[in-house]
Amino acid sequence: MTDTALPQIVPRRSLAMGMMVVGSIAISFSGLVLRFMEEADAWQIAFYRSWAVLGMIILVLLVRYGRAMPSRIRAVGLPGLIAGGFMSVSTISFLQSITNTTVANTLFMMSAIPFITALIARVLLGEKLRRATALTMIGAIVGIAVMLAGSVGGGGFYGNAMGLVTALCFSGYAITVRRHREIEMLPTVLIAATIVICISGVVRWGDLWVPPADVARALFLGGVLSALTNVLFIAASKHLVAAEVTLFMLLEFAVGPVWVWLIIAEVPKDTTIIGGGIVIAAVALRALNEIAQSRTRRARPAIRPH
Repeated sequence: MTDTALPQIVPRRSLAMGMMVVGSIAISFSGLVLRFMEEADAWQIAFYRSWAVLGMIILVLLVRYGRAMPSRIRAVGLPGLIAGGFMSVSTISFLQSITNTTVANTLFMMSAIPFITALIARVLLGEKLRRATALTMIGAIVGIAVMLAGSVGGGGFYGNAMGLVTALCFSGYAITVRRHREIEMLPTVLIAATIVICISGVVRWGDLWVPPADVARALFLGGVLSALTNVLFIAASKHLVAAEVTLFMLLEFAVGPVWVWLIIAEVPKDTTIIGGGIVIAAVALRALNEIAQSRTRRARPAIRPH
């Protein structure tokens, strides 16, 4: 089967954006799940979480490709290894960040992802920003500036630095996936999970025991939240430019601190709430605008030659 014969998971841009919204909201619960950990540290969480990711993505690939799964994994080649490397470092640095500073600080440091991605995509891929996307970014920048003004100084330097590393590496991952969209890049998640398992296993060798409840939380984090988000992200990336894909991730960064605030009272500052509201509004308006344009195009009668 050729790549052009692959099933089209996301047939329309509006559906691709919807998938990004669903994935971003799902993964926004990660900070809350991590805050319920009893004893597990970042390395132990990474170890068990990655086993769950590995198992779930293998299941998805088996359902989609059956016996052809090994050939699909090999087909990612060097681009897949590069993407997997970026994602593995992003995963490790994210867990290091969120366990060493507040959830809000980690997510707001990561909110630079769309802008880093847009800049790299413009230089390496020549992707131009649509006017609506550019306007959305301006609104999001305003919201992020408000959030950062009152939040970054409240966390530790190491945690904030790891948040920035996460943003840089995930941008590299997004660009690699987008640049090689003709390849089925879902196996890159397997590569990343395998790398994380090896590194965290070595770092915590002989000290991997954690309470069963923590193992269950880590498995849920990887097998449900992370796996679902990665499947949707890779599917949507085939139909959106790199900047648009990562722009919708801002929902995660804006909503994530809200769950922690509402449920375990990790209270964000007023600037966090205001800025997060601006980001959510900007992304919501962008999505509604795309949906409206899509409906208009479908309703417009086709012009046939006489």
